[in-house]
Amino acid sequence: MTTTPVDATATSSWAELERHHREFRGDLRGWFAADAGRAERLSRTAGDLLVDLSKNLATDETLDLLVRLAEEVDLPGRTEAMFTGEHINVTEDRAVLHTALRRAPGTEPRLVVDGQDVDADVAAELDKVAAFAEKVRSGQWTGVTGKPVRTVVNIGIGGSDLGPVMVYEALKPYGRDDLEARFVSNIDPTDVAQKTADLDPETTLFIVASKTFGTLETLTNARLARAWLWETLTAAGAIENSDAARESAVGQHFVAVSTALDKVEAFGIDPANAFGFWDWVGGRYSVDSAIGTSLAIAFGPDVFRELLAGFRTMDEHFRTAPLHQNVPALMGLLNVWYVNFLGAHTHAVLPYAQQLHRFPAYLQQLTMESNGKSVRADGSPVTSQTGEVFWGEPGTNGQHAFYQLIHQGTRTIPADFIAFATPAYPLVDAAGDGKDVRPGADVHELFLANFFAQTKALAFGKTADEVRAEGTAEELVSARTFSGNRPTTSIMAPALTPSVLGQLVALYEHITFVQGVVWGIDSFDQWGVELGKKLALEIAPAVSGDGDVLASQDSSTRRLVEYYRAHRA
Repeated sequence: MTTTPVDATATSSWAELERHHREFRGDLRGWFAADAGRAERLSRTAGDLLVDLSKNLATDETLDLLVRLAEEVDLPGRTEAMFTGEHINVTEDRAVLHTALRRAPGTEPRLVVDGQDVDADVAAELDKVAAFAEKVRSGQWTGVTGKPVRTVVNIGIGGSDLGPVMVYEALKPYGRDDLEARFVSNIDPTDVAQKTADLDPETTLFIVASKTFGTLETLTNARLARAWLWETLTAAGAIENSDAARESAVGQHFVAVSTALDKVEAFGIDPANAFGFWDWVGGRYSVDSAIGTSLAIAFGPDVFRELLAGFRTMDEHFRTAPLHQNVPALMGLLNVWYVNFLGAHTHAVLPYAQQLHRFPAYLQQLTMESNGKSVRADGSPVTSQTGEVFWGEPGTNGQHAFYQLIHQGTRTIPADFIAFATPAYPLVDAAGDGKDVRPGADVHELFLANFFAQTKALAFGKTADEVRAEGTAEELVSARTFSGNRPTTSIMAPALTPSVLGQLVALYEHITFVQGVVWGIDSFDQWGVELGKKLALEIAPAVSGDGDVLASQDSSTRRLVEYYRAHRA
């Protein structure tokens, strides 16, 4: 593998795609009418997922050209380089090995990278997390007064929060009534205050998740949580008001996910109760590492291992399936088609499953932190548009909010619809409404009827003649006409199991990777988040009243800080 990325815009396939785009006329109605086999031909399976690509604005020629593009930018070679541990994160000179976190035990040949037996290290850390989770779940691990843990509070931010929160919400049906997880991330003091307000300190366990144990937001919240623990335990008479008692309390009520053991110990956490991961695991790819300790506790190690197995299923599909059958490759390439040729700026992810209500937020970090780049991996400027804004909401909530823009707006907004055949809660509306909802209606079927209807409406729309045929007054016809040709991908699975969730997350990880390879960027660094954090530390003294620092700010920042200081109650 060469270190200099191929310039996709200089390939023959890119030129052919430009020619194809000039001649392209999207016509989903016509395509489906003329081709009875389109849906079958353009559907794919990966693991437990059925992925219907037929309602995308793409012909067989489009897909053929996109696959040629993938070959010309050496997607297969770049994929193998990632899986085998080459340093494809070039700006940090690191391997990218989140896929190693879910390799099957006993896989041969063993994965050894930079002299490190990755398989052995991952297995040892996973076993350590599992053993601790079992201690907490069984009641063997107790708080300082001997009571078992009933609430786990994960303190992290970015990948140390978004992944665990998303998975916890998605897999809640697999949890226990007597064991809850909560998540604190925002440095806004409201977050930690509200998350701890009704907790019993004697049954609360905090997990401080920060690889370096130096993340400002996480460590600030950890100190606030520690102060809350001391104050509430002392006020309840559960511990004495002494340094020794407070030290003991921290030792029983705090653990860490970090490799900075000296800082962990300085905080008061026993380094033996710290769980680590490696610099080849990016934060937004880390939910299946020790960052998932809160999940192993909430759901048990077996469920966590099933989640990892789902990741592995998609990894193996992506690594081995031919490009024409490769779901992550095809979805990533279609995203390139929309961004670089059809002018799309955003991408909606619309899960018809309330359990996935945090999935779009999770994907925002995964996709936009990865591919929001304006320079290529070799430091040269990008030669095409990169990235897109990912967004979305679950199910019918979105229909009553922003679907108007998707259906009748002026922008092309590709959308992924996700649904499951079997619900976690199979409820029936016994009464019905006597009109649209019959008594005894299966509510999940009503829900999925919307899922099926929306992609149909977006694809095929409604013509002016169809509107007139309904008896609509002529002056209202244009307002009630739908153009159609709004592209969607439908993803379905039998149920939202831990394995299926892992498959979904890994699917989007690899989609993101595919786009990055085509654009020639390093999808695994995130220097863009650093500047604002650095400036915040420089401005903080001005906010606290340092006149000299305040005077050195630009006029806008200075006026805003002055407003704050004048109005702070």
